[in-house]
Amino acid sequence: MVSLAGELLITVGVVLALFVVYSLWWTNVLADREAKREGDRIRNGWADNRGPGVPGKIDTKDGVGFLHVPAMKNAEILVKRGTDPEELNQGIAGYYTHPVKSAMPQDQSGNFSMAAHRDGHGAKFHHIDKISKGDRIVFETKNTWYVYKVFETLPKTSKYNVDVLNPVPKGSGKHRDGRYITLTTCTPVFTSDYRYVVWGELERTEDVDVRRTPPRELR
Repeated sequence: MVSLAGELLITVGVVLALFVVYSLWWTNVLADREAKREGDRIRNGWADNRGPGVPGKIDTKDGVGFLHVPAMKNAEILVKRGTDPEELNQGIAGYYTHPVKSAMPQDQSGNFSMAAHRDGHGAKFHHIDKISKGDRIVFETKNTWYVYKVFETLPKTSKYNVDVLNPVPKGSGKHRDGRYITLTTCTPVFTSDYRYVVWGELERTEDVDVRRTPPRELR
């Protein structure tokens, strides 16, 4: 009986270990593979002048552009419409359509707000805690580079706090209309109990040249 119980415990341990490997590694592999395939499709469309000339309409499911965050030391992140889990599981970041509707980068005011997983399924925002005030966030579209400067972070807030997504994000220290960007993800690591928030404000834009030379922040 003791031997049988021991074997059962070992079996349960192996199953749990395999589940952890699947959740934290294999889902990343699958998500990164899908995100690259989709990203290549978007870039090919841009090169062939099939994509929209602006970052995309709010109701499109096509990729609207690529997020670059040097402080997180990750590759470009494809940004698409929606923050539902089945969409974020594709290894992307998604901009909010509810409960607060995101602005788009080309809008003259508002909050370009998005979410991505912190662990598993690409874990695109895993190193969000490495972002500090003064760091740059760059968003790339077909025709424009948008360069934002981080002005505030909120390491922990309720997952029900949607005010951080407002056009003038509450708790950010800003009180006037501007062109903001907001990154959100789960925290602490390996949980979804709270939300981690990073806010930036548009510093400048640059036209994309024929070679797609990135702004200095990405060189």
